[in-house]
Amino acid sequence: MRKDIIPPVVEEVGVAIVKEKNKEGFDEWNVYLLNFKKEPIEGVLVTSTGYGELNGERRNTSTLRHFLDTVGPGEYSKIEPIQEEVFGLSNEYWVSFFLNKTMYDKQYIFLAESICDANLITIPLMQKKGVLIK
Repeated sequence: MRKDIIPPVVEEVGVAIVKEKNKEGFDEWNVYLLNFKKEPIEGVLVTSTGYGELNGERRNTSTLRHFLDTVGPGEYSKIEPIQEEVFGLSNEYWVSFFLNKTMYDKQYIFLAESICDANLITIPLMQKKGVLIK
């Protein structure tokens, strides 16, 4: 029965939206997957989408899929850049990966207006300012 299936719990994997300077010296935001585990995660697939209401109008962004292959222990990998225009939407990242031949998946949601300077922390592993969901 479906109720008897207990999915494995994802721990020590996070998604961060980080404020960085680009080559021209301007601020830009990028999304990263962070692996805090002591072993690599493999076959990493990330699906991203945004949804919500902007200016009284229901909005959805395109759904994007990214394959990161392997993220080593204590490492991070860039998923995608993100535009400030979508910070007013909820931004969802669905992460699936294999660890020791077991498939894991977890949904990370950055709620509307939660990506802002007031919520920035120093992201472990990166030592850069951003917003982290672990």
